[in-house]
Amino acid sequence: MNPQPMSLSLGKRRGLQQCASSVNTFCILALDHRRVIRDAFADVKPAERAYRGAVEFKQLVVRALAPAISAVLLDPFFGAGPAIAANALPGNLGLLVSVEESGYAGAEEARISRVSPEWGVNKIKAMGASAVKLLVYYHPDSSTATQMQSLVSRIAADCQVHDIALFLEPLSYPLQSRRARTSAEIRRDVIQSARDLTPLGGEVLKVEFPLDSEQDKDEALWLEACQELNAATRIPWVLLSAATSYETFKRQTLIACQAGASGVLAGRSVWKEALRLPGSEREQFLATTALRRMQELRQICDDNARPYLEYYPTETLSEDWMQAKLA
Repeated sequence: MNPQPMSLSLGKRRGLQQCASSVNTFCILALDHRRVIRDAFADVKPAERAYRGAVEFKQLVVRALAPAISAVLLDPFFGAGPAIAANALPGNLGLLVSVEESGYAGAEEARISRVSPEWGVNKIKAMGASAVKLLVYYHPDSSTATQMQSLVSRIAADCQVHDIALFLEPLSYPLQSRRARTSAEIRRDVIQSARDLTPLGGEVLKVEFPLDSEQDKDEALWLEACQELNAATRIPWVLLSAATSYETFKRQTLIACQAGASGVLAGRSVWKEALRLPGSEREQFLATTALRRMQELRQICDDNARPYLEYYPTETLSEDWMQAKLA
């Protein structure tokens, strides 16, 4: 099924151009993790050195993987601000910055994503980022579902005001915390989340693999689930890696792209081992194994992913475009 062509404002269009490859697909490094990286340096004293360790780790990963990626996703605290200040972020890379606070409030079965009053879309735009990323914990049947829909609408409206693209990341969870979800339940939750939330705003959907690949090992089912997800979303989508093993994520990436994904936002599957390695070994791992992984994912995306411009085709401006677009 071909996507329905949509229009983009100039600021959002430019932001997506900055995040995409030369063939209009996305191979983005996900490095906005806070807790997992902070915890890796938690035993470093004093606290300022622990903070510096997390900052330096992120900058090391960005520098090592920059040749293979089209953009990078960073958090503001350890990532984007310090990287820009240190000239550690190559100017030819797109930059996505997280807007949400780390973690969630509320009960496990009724999670609430939050945005700090000290941070927001306006500051992300002001620092020169290409796009905003919003992670929203969402279950279609949760008592907080309507509240999370309102959060998506509000952040999308802020992005409209500041003319910056939004990558929307619904993260599903079980309503019964003591019982693991079946693969079929995960599929239903992920796909329904796309149906519920993509009409509310956002230019790109960052999404989980729509089933449990350990429970369902038949790759024909993987393709079927990804095709259903592709039909459910109104905007281009990219696959997140979570903590999946790299070899599994590489297979997921190929199938997702064949089903209509526009690329990946790849994180721990690529670089997680580096957190446990000492200095020189860490640098060697990132420069070899992690870089090779990212290059392989880039090739899969460039060869198989659906160009995002199939959703947002090029436009021709009329002679009075300044009045029409900026009114």
